[in-house]
Amino acid sequence: MHIEVAKLSKRFQREWIFRDLNATFQPGEPWAVTGPNGSGKSTLLRVLSGLMPPTSGSLAYRYKDKPVEGGDVYRYLSYASPYLELVEELTLNELIRFHFQFKSPAPGYSRENFAAHAYLEDALNKQVRFFSSGMKQRLRLALAFFSSAPFLILDEPTSNLDEKGISWYHENVEKALKSKLILVGSNQPYEYDFCKNIINLTNFKRKG
Repeated sequence: MHIEVAKLSKRFQREWIFRDLNATFQPGEPWAVTGPNGSGKSTLLRVLSGLMPPTSGSLAYRYKDKPVEGGDVYRYLSYASPYLELVEELTLNELIRFHFQFKSPAPGYSRENFAAHAYLEDALNKQVRFFSSGMKQRLRLALAFFSSAPFLILDEPTSNLDEKGISWYHENVEKALKSKLILVGSNQPYEYDFCKNIINLTNFKRKG
């Protein structure tokens, strides 16, 4: 997935969240979106994902040298965020089956080995609502990492993860870097230390 952004801007009422952002995003060149809490990191990620329209500016998506309409970007996208709701009435086994009705597994992954790769094999028959906050976040990340979608957004990815979970996160990011476009929203450097490209939102809040 390639994304070309020109003069991208987003405003809520009279407040500009960001203005006149120009960038080119492509696989193998991960980007971090940084800034203080409440600066609009999640908003920018949602705009770049096609889930929220910009106020002005343009986004152009391409996959395998073919244009992708903004309304179809979700087909190529995996999105992990601690604010993303899970279907908590389902068991993990049921949720895995449900998820892979809509997304195909990445190479090397399957419905059968998903839980083992996520270190959740002991919870297959447990309803997600009984998971700890760390287990839920690892599940969100696993659903994103282990899907074949070429566009991966990670918003505050290690929220609620312990040291082992953070190491697991970095291992899976390293694998995904080879084939996916990765965007990370964070103000914690250890979450995006693999990103050479950084958008600091405080630089895009020009008034006027």
